Amino acid sequence: MDANSRFDLVGASPQFRKVVAQIQRMASIDATVLIAGETGTGKEVAARAIHYGSERAHKPFVPVNCGALAESLVESELFGHERGAFTDAKTASIGLVGQAAGGTIFLDEIDALTSKAQAALLRFLQDRTYRRVGGGNLLQVDVRVLVASNADLDGLARERRFRQDLLYRLRVLSLRLPALRERPGDGVLLARNMLRRLSHQYRTHARELHAEGEDFIRRYDWPGNIRELENVIHREFLMSDDEALRLRETREELMPGDVFQAGAGGVPAPAPIAASAPAPTVVDAHCTSFKDAKARAVAEFERSYVREMLARAGGNISQAARLSNQERSAFGKLVRKYRLGGEGQVA
Repeated sequence: MDANSRFDLVGASPQFRKVVAQIQRMASIDATVLIAGETGTGKEVAARAIHYGSERAHKPFVPVNCGALAESLVESELFGHERGAFTDAKTASIGLVGQAAGGTIFLDEIDALTSKAQAALLRFLQDRTYRRVGGGNLLQVDVRVLVASNADLDGLARERRFRQDLLYRLRVLSLRLPALRERPGDGVLLARNMLRRLSHQYRTHARELHAEGEDFIRRYDWPGNIRELENVIHREFLMSDDEALRLRETREELMPGDVFQAGAGGVPAPAPIAASAPAPTVVDAHCTSFKDAKARAVAEFERSYVREMLARAGGNISQAARLSNQERSAFGKLVRKYRLGGEGQVA
């Protein structure tokens, strides 16, 4: 299965490669999969990759947004109904499960199902048998079930808002999709792929990313993940006159006051600490040895530097770590060491 090219599973980070390996393994195992991840991380894309990489690829893939199903019609939509089963049932329907026969049904936002619908789904998962609304015959169908949610299903189960026994049935295999901020470097690769796709869609010449645009993509946290990135690239592609997209409007909107500074070889570099910052006092009445004086100077520098980076990043530790070219964990230790993660700062 060429997951990268066929399903826009684009990336090179270790986190991404791990997910692709899991998808390929799950495609070969005909079992129910629970796909978790934040909004916009590509859960349906992953579900399609699992389906089209499996032996069911030549059969239907039926995606269902459970949050869009009317509460009174959930069972009818999923399992079908007989003619005259209710007021508007002028013809019979095989339902979404019937449409997916031999293939895969993908239930997105599974946490949106009502308790009644959860009970019906649990019964179906036990042996793949069901009855249409208004029907008396017990039907059976060969279909693979993939589900997804961005909610904390374990937490919902503890609050008795989601059936624990249903969760057990759904979590035969589990796949967690990492957030875009957890995939270093993949944002730029995704953006370039999106630009190629948009050039083909609108039949225009190819557009590239400017170093300023790449720098912004690397440093912004992307709370809406791939979906947010795609929206930004699409808008800038259509509205910007730049041959190489600098993402100016988006930077001004999402990171006001942000300034791009290129380092050696055009690589973005953090702005230096203000020259006007007072130099630390190295020696005082309580610190006379060279060793103690050096430790005190290092501590004061670290405290001043971390405070400055946090200020420039608006309190966002992940962004401050990127500005200082440090791992987030290492930078976070300094924040905790000097107790600089104050109110409004993102730990």
